Amino acid sequence: MIIDYAKIYVKAGDGGEGAVAFRREKFVPKGGPSGGNGGNGGSIIFLADSNLSTLLDFKYKRKIVAEDGANGQKSLKDGKAGKDIVIKVPAGTVVKDAESEEILLDLDEVGKEVVFLKGGIGGQGNSNFATSTNQTPRYAQPGRPGKEMNIIFELKLIADIGLVGFPNAGKSTFISVVSAARPKIADYPFTTLEPNLGIVQYKDYKSFVVADIPGIIKGAHKGKGLGYKFLKHIERTKILLMMIDSTVEDPQGEYEVLLEELSEFSEVLKEKVKVVAFTKSDLLTDEEKKKLTELKIKNYDNKNFVISAVAQDRITNLIDYLWNFLKA
Repeated sequence: MIIDYAKIYVKAGDGGEGAVAFRREKFVPKGGPSGGNGGNGGSIIFLADSNLSTLLDFKYKRKIVAEDGANGQKSLKDGKAGKDIVIKVPAGTVVKDAESEEILLDLDEVGKEVVFLKGGIGGQGNSNFATSTNQTPRYAQPGRPGKEMNIIFELKLIADIGLVGFPNAGKSTFISVVSAARPKIADYPFTTLEPNLGIVQYKDYKSFVVADIPGIIKGAHKGKGLGYKFLKHIERTKILLMMIDSTVEDPQGEYEVLLEELSEFSEVLKEKVKVVAFTKSDLLTDEEKKKLTELKIKNYDNKNFVISAVAQDRITNLIDYLWNFLKA
């Protein structure tokens, strides 16, 4: 099960206190100040890790605090710096302020590493405050506190093509045919309950990633059905493959409903390149296939594809078309 949301508390380490100390050496009854500096607190660092695909690690770990810096010591010994904490998350994770929900950081590339909260600076020891008029300062700085924050992790999958359609439109069958993904497939709505990613191997060792999300129903942008929860997972895709059951009575109406739900959910999805594929063509006559291929769909400028994943009919033509779009 994919966990794509987590709310946690993070805090950088506090800086250590500077020391108040004086030299105590034989034959030097009034030695000068020798207090060392406090160590810096550990920082909170985020890293996009290719080995992770879910935020499951944060389901029970809701509080992460970096180590404090050690206090300064006598004999001009500085305190040890606190250890940084590197928090690994899946690539595609967005970091938000838990209160305002403002996006603070987007870890959209594998290997991206960002110091999110810097540890507090250690205080200076009294050895730093000696002057010609005050040769025995009896004060030192406290360490500065590390920054703290309640944040939200939100995972958005990274894929080249997102499959969009009503429940039982044939998306899962399609992704199982063109890739090694093996989603649950059955002849009833909402078979897909969570996103699936599939890698399509193309010619000459090329490949691209396809994301399948649960089917969308009318009113999805208002929270109806399962698709709404996962629409964010196709916001990063370059192309939306609009999959429509070729046996429906009103294919134009189906397309318009899908388009409306995408547009209402986000302006990002509204502006994506879209390609229409009519599925289950093995149930059609040759005349019906031709009619759908030539259908002029309003608010759509690209080519129609009439395919059958089960019969693997015209799948290669569609994959070629999608690849050329991605390459362009």
